[in-house]
Amino acid sequence: MAMKLRPEGILLAVAGALAIAMPVLLLPGEAGRAPRAAPVPAPIGAGTMPALARVYERPLFGAAEPAEAPADAPRLVGIVGRLNVDAVALVKASDGATRTLGIGESVDGWSLASLAIDAAFFTRGSERVRVPLPIEPGGGDAAPSETGP
Repeated sequence: MAMKLRPEGILLAVAGALAIAMPVLLLPGEAGRAPRAAPVPAPIGAGTMPALARVYERPLFGAAEPAEAPADAPRLVGIVGRLNVDAVALVKASDGATRTLGIGESVDGWSLASLAIDAAFFTRGSERVRVPLPIEPGGGDAAPSETGP
């Protein structure tokens, strides 16, 4: 009985032969020799690392706010209302009068830019100042003391 060779069978036989022969072709010439180690590159110098204290001193986002407000900035007496809704700042002007300021209103050349839970932010030109709420030395908020009857 004569066997008829089909093209699919020939292709399958060639693919099998290549699959067996390829690993042998990829082996190095001398089978017992160990491969050479690649040369180790010289380490890259990192230079001098900054002191850790300097990293903690710099501001995380943008420029740091100044430690104290200028002498001519309004003094914050209190904040009344709900922040981002209807809050107003109670400030003492340079003439000693206490005024209520909403966001965008001005006193003594300083404009109230925003309010936080513990401070008010005023601007004058390109200058931005954070004026904190006053705090008593004992740790509590500065509040008028009540005298008993």
